[in-house]
Amino acid sequence: MKRAEEKTKKDAAWLLFFYSVPARPVSSRVKIWRRLAKAGAIQLKGAVYVLPYSERHYEFLQWLISEITAMKGDGAFVKARGLEGIKDSEIIELFNRQRERDYKGIEKRLVEIERQFNNIKKGGTAKKGKRLTELLSRIIKEFDGLRKIDFFSARAGRTLEAKIRGMKAEAKNLTGYTGKRAVSAVALVLRQAKDYQGRTWATRKRPYVDRMASAWLIKRFIDRDASFKFIDEEEIGHLNRDAAAFDIRGGEFTHQGDLCTFEALLKAFCIKDKGLKKIAEIVHELDMKDSKYTSNEAMGIEGIIIGITKTAKDDANALEKGMAIFEMLYASKT
Repeated sequence: MKRAEEKTKKDAAWLLFFYSVPARPVSSRVKIWRRLAKAGAIQLKGAVYVLPYSERHYEFLQWLISEITAMKGDGAFVKARGLEGIKDSEIIELFNRQRERDYKGIEKRLVEIERQFNNIKKGGTAKKGKRLTELLSRIIKEFDGLRKIDFFSARAGRTLEAKIRGMKAEAKNLTGYTGKRAVSAVALVLRQAKDYQGRTWATRKRPYVDRMASAWLIKRFIDRDASFKFIDEEEIGHLNRDAAAFDIRGGEFTHQGDLCTFEALLKAFCIKDKGLKKIAEIVHELDMKDSKYTSNEAMGIEGIIIGITKTAKDDANALEKGMAIFEMLYASKT
């Protein structure tokens, strides 16, 4: 943790997010609050939220503003280095305190499960053991989610991780639980692949999960002769008529409702494939961060993609490497 904090103090950059939505319906405000909390944002002062700067967080806030606009609200965010009136170390401490509180809540629930595991050893039923293992599985998924947003490695997280390893070992002979939810139905204009051959497909610069996956899907299942172009959002109105824009505000193929661009493309072109459905859940989880799906593979895929963004020579090279990852992932699913 000390090393992470020292690095942040030296070259810290923050994203400050401001928004307002209509008072009704209340669910809109709750939805945005949950999205921010899921991403690991903390409330700094009043209606100001803060996240450590990263390309992933920058992209997340861009899409969040799009959602807020659809709710007839307003939102904006800025990148800042060094905030007046508060030290970077103090901001880090705020993040760590929030994560400590989150971990403490999980620890309390684990203590109760541990107590009941001990009761089972004294003669409890297998049925009760299965129920407890299902509960432990859900708590572990919650913990894994917290680790993703524990940006400065709070001490309680490391302690809790060791405790969880021990409890998993105790429960290794009990059956766990996994479950997935279906993708929500969203009305989309249907397209035919034959009308999109040999196109230039434009998307935002600095490709990440959804754009890499979508580009692979386009090249693999929609337009084998596709070429890709990277633009700024304000350039979308200057594209040639035969260009198709994806995963960019105002683009022909982009987020729709609670669907990420990859899912929207699948629906628009009526592509049905079991392997692609599994990939869609992973992409959705990493891109939308709404807890709709849970995949054990997601964290590993994201780690590889982060490595790609750090080592790629340019956007085209990053996209090419990312597409290769999804080709291999698809091969593993079919």
